[in-house]
Amino acid sequence: MTSAQLSDVEQKSLTEIPHPSMPEGSSIYGGTKVFPDYQAEEGEVYFTLVHGIAHESSVSFVAVLQATRALRKGFEAALYFYGPGSLNCLATRGFPTTGTSAFPGEHNINNQLKTFIEEGGKAYCCRFGLSLHGAREEDLIEGVIPTHPLDVQDALIYYARKGAIINSTYQL
Repeated sequence: MTSAQLSDVEQKSLTEIPHPSMPEGSSIYGGTKVFPDYQAEEGEVYFTLVHGIAHESSVSFVAVLQATRALRKGFEAALYFYGPGSLNCLATRGFPTTGTSAFPGEHNINNQLKTFIEEGGKAYCCRFGLSLHGAREEDLIEGVIPTHPLDVQDALIYYARKGAIINSTYQL
């Protein structure tokens, strides 16, 4: 839209505050890291429960990113997707065909989960969570381990007894 197509009030509103207020590349946040960059000590474990729907918020994607970072710090790392979180594990995402991104970032979770598994992380997916949403086990991303619904609690006990750092993400 050119300026000639704007009313006087629209033009006034547009020019009240200069844009951009800072040129691209300007630093508006400090870079000081407050906590040490911890690395895993021998035998340390990082376990994350994910109960968030892909693309409904960033919670699921951030959980996978955090688990990947823990893995790269030397932790034994595992993700457990349950309830609606199970949908994050589907290889059948895409439109108009599977694997085709209908919008930029549609496959962020898929790609990061594949990276996590390729780098040695374990990803579990609750079969009941899949069934609640009509998803099929054969549609899981390669390497995702399907689990029984009763495994959610026992996985939590298993990793707690291993002394894992436990991160539980939840989204309604």
